[in-house]
Amino acid sequence: MQAHPGPQVLPGDGLTGGEAAARLTRDGPNQLPAARRVPWWRRLVAQLTHFFALLLWFASALAFVAGMPELGIAVIVVIVVNGIFAFVQQERAEKAAERLGELLPTTIVVRRDGALRTVDARDLVVGDVVVLTGGDRVPADLTLVVAGRCTFDESTLTGESEPVLHEAGAVVFAGTFVAEGESEGVVTAMGAHTRLAGIAALTTSVRRPPGPLDLEIQRIVRTLAFGSVGVGTVFFAVSLLVGISWRDAFLFAVGITVALVPEGLLPTVTLSLAMGAQRMAKDNALVRNLEAVETLGATTFVCTDKTGTLTQNRMNVVEAWTPAGTVTVRGEGYAPTGEVTGPEPAVAAAATAGLAGAAASKGGITLDDEWRAVGDPMEAAIAAFAARLAGPDVQPGPVTRRFVFDPRRRRESVIVDGRLLLKGAPDAVLPRCAETGELIDRAEEALADMASRGLRVLAVARRTLTDPGAVTDPDLAERDLELLGLLGMEDPPRIAVPAALRAARGAGIKVAMLTGDHPETARAIAREIGLLGPEGKVVQGKDLPDDDQLLGALLDRDGVVISRVSPEQKLRVAKALQDRGHVVAMTGDGVNDGPALRQADIGVAMGESGTDVAREAADLVLLDDDFATILTAVEQGRATYANIRRFLSYHLTSNVAELTPFALWGLSGGQFPLALGVLQILCIDIGTDLLPALALGGEPPSRNTLKRPPERRHLVDRTLLVRVFGVLGPTEAIVEMSAFLVALLVAGWRPGGEFPTGTALLAASGAAFAAVVLGQVGTAFACRSATRPPWQLGWGSNRLLLWAVLVELVALVVFLGVVPVADVLGHAVPPLEALGVALLGIPAVLVADFVYKAVRGRR
Repeated sequence: MQAHPGPQVLPGDGLTGGEAAARLTRDGPNQLPAARRVPWWRRLVAQLTHFFALLLWFASALAFVAGMPELGIAVIVVIVVNGIFAFVQQERAEKAAERLGELLPTTIVVRRDGALRTVDARDLVVGDVVVLTGGDRVPADLTLVVAGRCTFDESTLTGESEPVLHEAGAVVFAGTFVAEGESEGVVTAMGAHTRLAGIAALTTSVRRPPGPLDLEIQRIVRTLAFGSVGVGTVFFAVSLLVGISWRDAFLFAVGITVALVPEGLLPTVTLSLAMGAQRMAKDNALVRNLEAVETLGATTFVCTDKTGTLTQNRMNVVEAWTPAGTVTVRGEGYAPTGEVTGPEPAVAAAATAGLAGAAASKGGITLDDEWRAVGDPMEAAIAAFAARLAGPDVQPGPVTRRFVFDPRRRRESVIVDGRLLLKGAPDAVLPRCAETGELIDRAEEALADMASRGLRVLAVARRTLTDPGAVTDPDLAERDLELLGLLGMEDPPRIAVPAALRAARGAGIKVAMLTGDHPETARAIAREIGLLGPEGKVVQGKDLPDDDQLLGALLDRDGVVISRVSPEQKLRVAKALQDRGHVVAMTGDGVNDGPALRQADIGVAMGESGTDVAREAADLVLLDDDFATILTAVEQGRATYANIRRFLSYHLTSNVAELTPFALWGLSGGQFPLALGVLQILCIDIGTDLLPALALGGEPPSRNTLKRPPERRHLVDRTLLVRVFGVLGPTEAIVEMSAFLVALLVAGWRPGGEFPTGTALLAASGAAFAAVVLGQVGTAFACRSATRPPWQLGWGSNRLLLWAVLVELVALVVFLGVVPVADVLGHAVPPLEALGVALLGIPAVLVADFVYKAVRGRR
């Protein structure tokens, strides 16, 4: 493997591969010691002793003291089942986070065997020469040997927000970031021996403040829990009024309260978020914060980079303009071979420009199983171009000084053999050239032509220095330049982007392109991918209005393109759009993009080409850097939010059916027999309802998820309550009580007569129990969509639900048909007539829901 052409600013050639391997074996990998985790048994105990669990333990103890062991055992089962489930989900989430973290290995460029190598940061060893550039995370404690105006963000260690300037000889520490500039350093300490490891050993885990979704869920849980306590209190009072002893009345109220508390809500929400995050990871979108899954679904505006996100980030110099003429080049990837077309003087001039551009670059190309980029793909493309024209063995010469790229200067230069070689944005280079008049006019015309065809253009120039050793100020050195040429690079759009942009518009999401490119280049690419529509507007960063309200009004449209944008302007753009009520997703890959990524509602960093700073600041990391992946993540975010609403609809519908028998009993003053008992309700909640609820939490996105604008509403709103308490719940309750009454009629009861007792009443209770369970089967399928009936969704499109319903039906047979179990629950097998009515619960719920959706759809 070899690198070409690569800069030559070496304190040495670095370690050999053999030395590095031996030291890695001796010292071990460069990684921090694993954080001490709370023992598993303590985490499990925590799930069994939170606020609601303690209430349930107290209720269980009261049941045993009062001589109701069946109720006490049932309550303990509730606590244990929910505690174990929550514990398992927590463990799965942590394991998933560890696995997902491995999808983003931290790599670093080192010098080994005299060449640039990209290695995993864990494979660094003491003595390695590490090459750092803006945005890189420092992987170990280093002593700088080369540093040109290099600043470091040390806030992770010191808390100071201002970057610190370090020169050669300074020590920089693991965990800090290169804020600006380029440097090289020798590893002096790694892993557990770094300063960062010493601080980490003193640090305990920090709890994140609750986010919007956490607060929303907590509000719902509190409302339902205290509502359950309120219902229990009411029935305690009613029981006393109808003459029941205070002890039995209290236990009766405790049982109702226990049955109605939504113990499974939080685990199901966590599962929905985790499943959404795992689906996103499979689609190359890594979620760094589970709550970002929900926020993604509410996104209304996406501000995206161009290079690598809308384009493939596979740079290739396809054309070079020089004062001697124009050259075109055809080549595959980064291979140093290709077809060159143009006049011989122009080819020679282009070769000179290519070598100068390669010398002024930090990156290069390397041969592994194929030619690959080392560092920035744009610089790799320049290196490949130079090799194609000048030959793979021609080197630009040793670099004696480097003036690193500055986003304000938008130039980068080096001193080689007494000459300053420079590359940069044309509008930052051409004004500094000594040539004037016709040559510059020709260059401007060539620039406009290249940019109009979507090529990214860099200018290359040089200057002979009289005293190279005395040059210290780049602004003084980078003047009176000789223009060598313009390099036009092609970066083809990603194939999936046009379809993704159409999907974004259908989803009510506006898209803006923010790029540092020339405005004509940005316009051409935006037009090619279909971004620059009728409302589209191209504006340069320097022309953005200073007033934030005017800025928001200018940008609040689909298809805006901002060229020559600075990181500070990206931050202003995010704030201005948020002020207009947008939920903003902002992409970024550079170190200076961090503030904008943090400001945005969803910060999206690039996993392939992005810097460590950007990834640390982001909520979402695109492992493939593809814009289309953002839309996939938005779809999963919307689906996850919808799944939480599905579970809530399902759970609350069950509560309506479970409360109805108690309401009738209370309204009749205890004369109408209870159709369901407390143990039966607990059995429904634990034994039959749990799996379908979890399956609804894993419902895949519907085909219409991205065909409507995002909805900003509470999880429990008027629409959900009307559907639950006005349609699904009453339908299920009517079938439930009808099955109960039919069973009583079969046993000989007639209206106005004495209600039967004994076996007949047990069979009627079994009919009500079966009706609720079967009604919940219909409700599970109905809750799959808020607008469409299940037969339009495809009965098999959620296989988890099919399996859950099958288990639910098997459990129903066991609860009714296994005599010891039925005796404990207090019911028996219902007569066939009542069972037939109970079976109507499935179609009754589906028909009622279909009518409701049809009427609501017309409205």
